[in-house]
Amino acid sequence: MGLIFDSFWRAALYCLHPRVILLSLLPLGIMVALAFAAGYWYWEPAVAAVTAWLESNALLSVALGWLDSVGLAALRGVIGPLMVLFIATPVIVIIALLLVALMMTPAMVDLVAQRRFPKLEKKHGASWVVALLWSLLSTSMALLAMVASLPLWLIPPLIMVLPPLIWGWLTYRVFAFDVLAAHASADERKALFAQYRHQFLVLGIITGYLGALPSVLWASGAMFIAMAPLLIPLAIWVYALVFAFSSLWFAHFGLAALGKLREADALALARARDWAAPAPATPDAVTDIGEPTPVLPSQAALPAAVSNHEPNRT
Repeated sequence: MGLIFDSFWRAALYCLHPRVILLSLLPLGIMVALAFAAGYWYWEPAVAAVTAWLESNALLSVALGWLDSVGLAALRGVIGPLMVLFIATPVIVIIALLLVALMMTPAMVDLVAQRRFPKLEKKHGASWVVALLWSLLSTSMALLAMVASLPLWLIPPLIMVLPPLIWGWLTYRVFAFDVLAAHASADERKALFAQYRHQFLVLGIITGYLGALPSVLWASGAMFIAMAPLLIPLAIWVYALVFAFSSLWFAHFGLAALGKLREADALALARARDWAAPAPATPDAVTDIGEPTPVLPSQAALPAAVSNHEPNRT
């Protein structure tokens, strides 16, 4: 957990870097342009279609009639636009995440690597095309999970759990892959995914809950639906900042974990070499077969010394 907290505060500080702030403006501009274009062409038809569906549904029509009976008929005109905003939210989240991953993550990974890990070798374990395909596959799986879980969103506790979990899983899949694509080899990336899977998932889930913050703006939109043209760009900017922070968090965590993995591999390799190296021979302790054993000077002088002390037998 120490590595998670260390990467968290470093990512928060990096969000104040001028380069990061400038980079966040690019996906923000694209998202705002797409949102206004979609609103111009599809807002009124979408609201009309949702309102017609609400009125045609027997159960919901009863609820709308109850609102009229208690004097809340004005809410009838708000529910349709608000439902459109809630339906559009997952699409906005996913597009913002992909734009940040494609336009900001490589630059922010380079920023973190230059400032913290200048000696970390780039092994290019995945190309840009592979990273894009990985992101698209993960996004498709997340969309399927969202569609399949939509009926459960009607249960009040689950709507606070399921969307952040799905967005967190998608964030973990996309950012963890992208931050390791350039620096880690394919084997190193697989090893890090296996070793730090739970930590990566924790980062993603926390990011998913941070990404749910713009939903507060939609709650404000129920009262101030006329301010939607202002609230939508603000929400998109919040999404861009949240995912920029998440990208930096994953970059600090992933590159630090990669450095630790390589240090451990280098240490294990050095120990293996030391264990496999032959022990140096000691010349005084080794005698080749077939060679006479060297005679010490004390042994050579022994017979003479003994003969000098023998008694005279003559």
